[in-house]
Amino acid sequence: MLVSALGAVARTVAVAAVVMVGSWAVLILLARALPPGTARDLARFLPDCAITLRRLRRHPAVPRRARWLVVFALLWVLSPIDLIPEFLPVIGPLDDVVVVALVLRHAARQVPPDVLFDAWPGDPALLARLIGRAAPA
Repeated sequence: MLVSALGAVARTVAVAAVVMVGSWAVLILLARALPPGTARDLARFLPDCAITLRRLRRHPAVPRRARWLVVFALLWVLSPIDLIPEFLPVIGPLDDVVVVALVLRHAARQVPPDVLFDAWPGDPALLARLIGRAAPA
């Protein structure tokens, strides 16, 4: 009886994992098929933030306090423990986006603008809107 109950739980977990991975795969394929514009920028936002945080973490012009915040945000994004579970396809990454956006806004006050915009792999206009500062010329 216990063995059959464990088998049922294992099957349920396996099905849930397949559904979760499948839904994320579909979302990734749909995001890649988006035409250039705001929707595509939003789909690339979190990966661009992760790349920016990784680059800022290693840059010598970033002050220690900002570097600690960047490491915190990077760990927050990579952590499996979230305020909103990641398996919820649309709202799952929302807590990650909010934390990263707040850290980038705070870091923008301490990091030289040219360093910040050089670390950003996406559209500079999107970063400028996020931090409330124009891109350096």
